[in-house]
Amino acid sequence: MSRVVLVLLALCVLPALVSAKIVGKPFHVQGRVYCDTCRCGFETSATTYIAGATVGIKCMNRNSMSLAYSVEGVTDETGTYNILVEDDHEDQICESVLVSSPISDCKSADPGRSRANVVLTRFNGVVKTKRFANNMGFFKDQALPECTQLLKQYLNYDRPE
Repeated sequence: MSRVVLVLLALCVLPALVSAKIVGKPFHVQGRVYCDTCRCGFETSATTYIAGATVGIKCMNRNSMSLAYSVEGVTDETGTYNILVEDDHEDQICESVLVSSPISDCKSADPGRSRANVVLTRFNGVVKTKRFANNMGFFKDQALPECTQLLKQYLNYDRPE
């Protein structure tokens, strides 16, 4: 009888305890926010990173597309954000999204780089809790004067001399 109890304990209770411990760990979403100083739609050597930008993590219900989870964070002096996300969001579509920029002439979000998909589930084979989001950017109101020369260098990069 005691062997049956031990086997049931080993087969039922221990896996439940282990999975409960895994599910309880929060995710850490990391990414960077930049100011597109050349208004290119991508990062260049003239790009600057924004300290104090607000970024949100939003998870939508896959069926109704209603907001199921939301949290915000702020970038550090390197333009990097690290946002803690509680729980597993297996059946939700989660994105990192730009909320605001503290730079007065760099407040317009680049529509092509204003959000980044983030997978926030443990049921996909990824063991680590840190998730990396693509960098996101705001457009500077006016491109810097040196951008013309910089873009010429990019265009000529693959051309034979």
